[in-house]
Amino acid sequence: MKSALPSALSSSAVLLLGALALTACQSGSTEAAGGPAPSHRTSAAASAPTTVSPPTTEAPVPTASATTAPTTAAPQTKPMSGTGGGTDTDAYAWKHPCAIEQLTVRVTARAGAPTQRVIAVRNNGGQACGLSYYPRVYLDSAKSADGTRAVKPRVPGGLGGPPAYPVHARQTAYAVIDLDPSGATTGTAPGVDELNVLPDADHMPAAATESFPLGKGALVLRPKLGLYRTTVADAVASMKSADTQL
Repeated sequence: MKSALPSALSSSAVLLLGALALTACQSGSTEAAGGPAPSHRTSAAASAPTTVSPPTTEAPVPTASATTAPTTAAPQTKPMSGTGGGTDTDAYAWKHPCAIEQLTVRVTARAGAPTQRVIAVRNNGGQACGLSYYPRVYLDSAKSADGTRAVKPRVPGGLGGPPAYPVHARQTAYAVIDLDPSGATTGTAPGVDELNVLPDADHMPAAATESFPLGKGALVLRPKLGLYRTTVADAVASMKSADTQL
């Protein structure tokens, strides 16, 4: 009688070999699909050591602050003095009356207005200076020695005190006088043929008065004198407002 043990062993061996073959097939299919199972794979990135970058030593770039005002240079100013840049201003002129030596005075007939004369006072200096509101003017005969025939004009009234009229360096102040505003040919002052002008009676002596001939046939009756102005046209407008007798 044959023993059953070898048969049983053979069956067991067959089963064992089949299980091993099945396991080998499953392992091979996993490798073909993408490598070993996750439980058996080690990522290169995961296994690589973590590297920490060293702190930078570069200084941070400064940024503008909303509370920090920008640095600006202080403005430069020129002092008002007799030799500097503040000497050709109105304020300087009001404190420094004109000297007769720095002025040129001219009298000319106004074109288109035979009874009017333009008095031009030019500042020849390099600094501003001050004049009175209007020149001191009177009309007389060149032959008169005592001023008994002198005729004084009317001027605009309501004027305040100083400061008066500033005239800048190398500029001209104009005043206009109308010898006969009414245009009358009768009742005029006899023998008047001269116009006398003192640019600033408030600060200049009477000896600084200059005389200008009126020309033959000049008629003088209730003359009117305006204030100093920068243009002849403005001086004419001022003359027309004269209402106060000197």
